[in-house]
Amino acid sequence: MLVEQHTDEAADVVIVGGGTAAGIVAHELSTAGFSVVVLEQGRWTDTALLPGNTPEYEVAGAALWHPDPNVRGKPEDYPLDTSQSDLPVWLYNGVGGSSVLYGGIWARALPSDFSVRSLDGVADDWPLTYRELVPFYEAVEKEMGVAGLAGNPAYPPGSGPPLPPAPIHIPGRKMAEGMNRLGWHWWPGTNAIATQAYRHQSQCVRYGVCRMGCPQGAKASVDITHLPQAVANGVRLITGARVAEIPLDRRGRATGAVYMKDGHQYLQRASVVVMAAGGIGTPRVLLMSESARFPDGLANTSGLVGKRLMLHPYGSAVGVYDDDLEDWLGPAGEYISSMQFYESEPDRGFVRGAKWSLLPIAGPLEAVHKWERHGSVDQRDFWGAGSAQRMKSLIGHMMQWHVVPEDLPEESNRVELHPTLTDSDGLPAAAIRYRVSDNTERIVEFNLARALEAHEAAGATQSWVAGRRLSTGHNTGTAKMGVDPETSVTDSYGKAHNVPNLYVVDGSVFPTSTGVNVTATICALAKRTARHMIEGAAAQEVSA
Repeated sequence: MLVEQHTDEAADVVIVGGGTAAGIVAHELSTAGFSVVVLEQGRWTDTALLPGNTPEYEVAGAALWHPDPNVRGKPEDYPLDTSQSDLPVWLYNGVGGSSVLYGGIWARALPSDFSVRSLDGVADDWPLTYRELVPFYEAVEKEMGVAGLAGNPAYPPGSGPPLPPAPIHIPGRKMAEGMNRLGWHWWPGTNAIATQAYRHQSQCVRYGVCRMGCPQGAKASVDITHLPQAVANGVRLITGARVAEIPLDRRGRATGAVYMKDGHQYLQRASVVVMAAGGIGTPRVLLMSESARFPDGLANTSGLVGKRLMLHPYGSAVGVYDDDLEDWLGPAGEYISSMQFYESEPDRGFVRGAKWSLLPIAGPLEAVHKWERHGSVDQRDFWGAGSAQRMKSLIGHMMQWHVVPEDLPEESNRVELHPTLTDSDGLPAAAIRYRVSDNTERIVEFNLARALEAHEAAGATQSWVAGRRLSTGHNTGTAKMGVDPETSVTDSYGKAHNVPNLYVVDGSVFPTSTGVNVTATICALAKRTARHMIEGAAAQEVSA
């Protein structure tokens, strides 16, 4: 039986989760002198254990370092029931969160992303604008060692990233030539991967395995860029701490966080609670925190906690080329990107669009996996005498467009508590209910067709669609921000409408998913919220 234990030392702020948004907020608050405790159910990641610079990197990356927690199955992971989902859900439990395993692709949302109701008559406008978020984008880009080139015409004029872009390399140059022939937009890739030694990051050595963690320490995951400095500021980061509930006082104010660690239950008291457990973890904790005041879950008077889940199901278009492209050379990351088909056009049969990222092939196993998606594949190609010749024609000769669509919110797509499945502490697992919408399907199909045209224009000898409904780890929308408490969970700063000392700072607050990789916007929003908390500390309501 669990014995309840209480920690003696209260904090100004307790942050639930130790991932990307948590790192930004913990660093900002601790620099301003606040006492902060971070509760993270995973552990610190030892870069020496990451597989990227070992011969067996693809095998290890498909198991212990897989982005699907159901595949990874580490003690700190909680199970996800995805039996009612059109695709697996990716996330990483550990200090640094999913930034440990993301590719490092960095993209601001575009101005239109904040006004899709006004522009296209769908979903909801955000309660803030691109212009309001620009100073925070610029600030976090400096902190995250973002590398790229200023002047991308897809965006309004403004300052560029602090570091020069990585080489677009042979695949980027060849594809850029093809895009030029078509008259389509492209731009050198923007990645949160240091192209020179920068602050706490090492210089990228182009392993090309960014999605399996960076053994060089060049990629901007917050376990490198923010949390060590936050700990040096005095932040207490408690690992192996799985949060079970956010309790309330008699006035309905949060008093801290109840968490499980090593078979015991603890209460970390705090004046303010910040949820930063991600688009799946945050609604899970809020739903577990039911009470007489909030019978449907904490801060859930709108009924939207867990609903409007958006996952960015992407598509992949692969091309094979006669030239040796050295396609194993990173970063990965993106070589180049394209916003050619990002904005809505009335004659396409759908609203919104997609961002394209040109990526390398991680290695021979990925090359074979992509080839297996070829419509005319013969499995015998990889057995016997012909296998070596087939591999020689693929390895070093492939590149792929990833097409990330705008995934508009629907209340039927949601996170729920599973009625019987539990984690190792007996807490309810998350049940994912998600179906790809017709609009999202049409966006992906249209853009994949155009991506095949781009391969042809670039000189591919063969090209094909190598995947649809693929997982991104872009889990957003399950605690929507907005102005009206009846139709949103938080205000524009992530403060819960119904619990004035509870904040949400991760991708849960997105009203729409945007059509770009989400990390930049998560970081900018977290920075903005932290600054708001600091500036309004004197007026902040706290528990009695």
